[in-house]
Amino acid sequence: MKTTNNTILITGGSAGIGFEMAKLFSEAGNRVIITGRNKERMDKAIAKLKNTTDIVSDVTNAEDVDKLVAQLQKDHPDLNVVINNAGNAHYYNMTDHGVNAFEKASEEILTNYLSIIRLNEKLLPLLKQQQEAAIVNVSSIVAFAARANTLPTYGASKAALHSYTNSLRIMLKNGPVKVFELMPPLVDTEFSAIIGGAANGIPPKQVAEDMLAAMENDKYEIHVGKTAEIHDNFFALAANAVLAMNGEL
Repeated sequence: MKTTNNTILITGGSAGIGFEMAKLFSEAGNRVIITGRNKERMDKAIAKLKNTTDIVSDVTNAEDVDKLVAQLQKDHPDLNVVINNAGNAHYYNMTDHGVNAFEKASEEILTNYLSIIRLNEKLLPLLKQQQEAAIVNVSSIVAFAARANTLPTYGASKAALHSYTNSLRIMLKNGPVKVFELMPPLVDTEFSAIIGGAANGIPPKQVAEDMLAAMENDKYEIHVGKTAEIHDNFFALAANAVLAMNGEL
């Protein structure tokens, strides 16, 4: 699909991968709208971007989502790309007593899975009106192989998103809306600092660049960096992929 002269919504666009996406797409001649919960962080991001507007909004809040959709329909009726990038992760050992695994998993499922279904459902009528449109769901390498020691339930939320994305792509195959899934490995962001992102993660700019190139070529599953290796291991022998992710192979 074309990667210029689009109107693009990026959730969680004030930092990390989302910010690099906004920067890359805005510099490529697109109109970009970013959302996030933190106004101060959004203001700092906007100051560094061109062709970009911001809307303070929480994707997990139903009222916020309704307001966001109404504003997009009113002010951006040409919206044709939605990038679901906002995410939530808890790093913990779910076998430890008192870690509240249920609450942590509930937050991750809401942010990383259910909120995406809600936003996509509400924006699909607008996307279907465009000549060419796209939904990009940002998944993860852990959708295929859980990182059990630190991200036990985050991986489950991303596996659910992967399955949903496959279904959505099939259901929309005969219309103007293309469905992409971006699956980064460990990335050097504030989000991943606690699990060694600074030392072992790839630059967020690389993720954004790989996504843009894949969209240009209608490559719907985007395996960035090490994700390609884990993906191949998973389908060759699923047990090996899990062992490799956890450093036991």
